Amino acid sequence: MIHPAPPGPGFLDLQVNGYAGVDFNQDRLSAESLNRACKALERDGIAGILATLITERLGLMESRLRNMRKLLENDPLARRLIAGFHLEGPFLNPAPGFRGAHPEDAIIPADPESMKRLLHAAGGLVRLVTLAPEKDPGLKTTRLLVREGVAVSAGHCDPSLDQLESACDAGLTLFTHLGNGCPAVLARHDNIIQRALSLRDRLRLCFIADGAHVPFPALGNYIRAAGLDRCLVVTDAIAPAGLGPGRYTVGRWTLDIGEDMIAWAPDRSHLVGAAVTMKKSAENLRTHLGLTEAEVKKLCVENPRAAVPFP
Repeated sequence: MIHPAPPGPGFLDLQVNGYAGVDFNQDRLSAESLNRACKALERDGIAGILATLITERLGLMESRLRNMRKLLENDPLARRLIAGFHLEGPFLNPAPGFRGAHPEDAIIPADPESMKRLLHAAGGLVRLVTLAPEKDPGLKTTRLLVREGVAVSAGHCDPSLDQLESACDAGLTLFTHLGNGCPAVLARHDNIIQRALSLRDRLRLCFIADGAHVPFPALGNYIRAAGLDRCLVVTDAIAPAGLGPGRYTVGRWTLDIGEDMIAWAPDRSHLVGAAVTMKKSAENLRTHLGLTEAEVKKLCVENPRAAVPFP
């Protein structure tokens, strides 16, 4: 079994789908590609990431996890930077809007046996799983993950407040990219954002600080409402992050990224991850929200480390 070292000082990003032109969600990720992405991450001030694999058919997710695990065995740089895996799916809410960019035909209800298959393929390197609590019957999968020492986050979901509280009782501790993974139009008051904010004493709330996923005024409101200690920033970075405009293949998507570096789906109905770097996210927090260096460090360095159990 691989035993990556805990992340050193510097940015810790719990949600990275790819970087520097490299998509972690490809079937035959090469050693050269992974190393190139890690060199770029290190250049951009990253001390550690969770390599994020998103929803696909279970067999494909297993093979991708096995492949990346083998690549880590032979790459000291990758072992130093990749502190483990974040599985975002396949146990999500398949409803339009809530599923976001995740392929509907690969989304399935949570079940412990499927989860065990993914954990086995990852060889003990899964640190975080994002799932929809309302699609986890009896919260059996959440409880399994907690027993295995894996952090569980709600995301791409629409649980009632009672369901979300029950998931917290079972060990849920985070909420993935709050303000995203939900429809653009929601009920004014009784919606998933308000429910998550109401449980800020029990959940750590993750945000994407690119100004597109959550406009900066709203992001500032959310952070003030939840309290700085209960929030953290992720990039949800995809392959174009760390590069520039161009055409990129990300999972099943072919994306044209413009000068604004916003990763829209071709029909502009929703975003497909982000092309922002953590360095740019920190700059945004200082410039647009007026946060101090200590506050930025808390959101981008300290709180991510507190949110996920590292060996």
